[in-house]
Amino acid sequence: NTVGAILTKGTDPQIITGSYDSTIKLWDLAAGKCMTTLTHHKKSVRALAQPSFENTFISGAADNLKKWVGSDGRFVKNFTGHKAVINALAVNDDGVVLSAADDGTMNFWDYGSGHCFQTSTTVAQPGSLDAENGIFAAEFDLTGTRLITCEADKTIKIWKEEEKASELSHPVDMASWRKKCIVEAKRRY
Repeated sequence: NTVGAILTKGTDPQIITGSYDSTIKLWDLAAGKCMTTLTHHKKSVRALAQPSFENTFISGAADNLKKWVGSDGRFVKNFTGHKAVINALAVNDDGVVLSAADDGTMNFWDYGSGHCFQTSTTVAQPGSLDAENGIFAAEFDLTGTRLITCEADKTIKIWKEEEKASELSHPVDMASWRKKCIVEAKRRY
């Protein structure tokens, strides 16, 4: 039951942990015990993140990302589509979620809808093996516009948003995304 991720909060539950046994636990510090165990993931939970703008959190595993209510652990929705072992999650104040993985892939999601609007892949530093392009940790800076990643090739990389990006240069295929949401809504979790 190795703990792979931890969140701390000012309100109960004050500690949330994600484990390699695919569970998430919400802890009561005053009582010194687990309040709730969430068993919705099928793979090891290696990453947790919480936004500053609402009492929810998101968990990441190799099966998918899941959004939860922060106070009691009620399941909200799945974010599906990142086909790798998720090692890091980050959320900025604009509601952008980053999921970063063992294979160097990064997916950017809308926190409210669960829509993956951009994917990218890091590049291993020259002289590194291709297998060293994994991302182990990630965080947005205080402005929310720069992303800092810690990677397997022993580098720290700073990414900034593309200033000239627009809906015309990066269109969103809402029709196919709606179809995907309908299919997922019919599945039982």
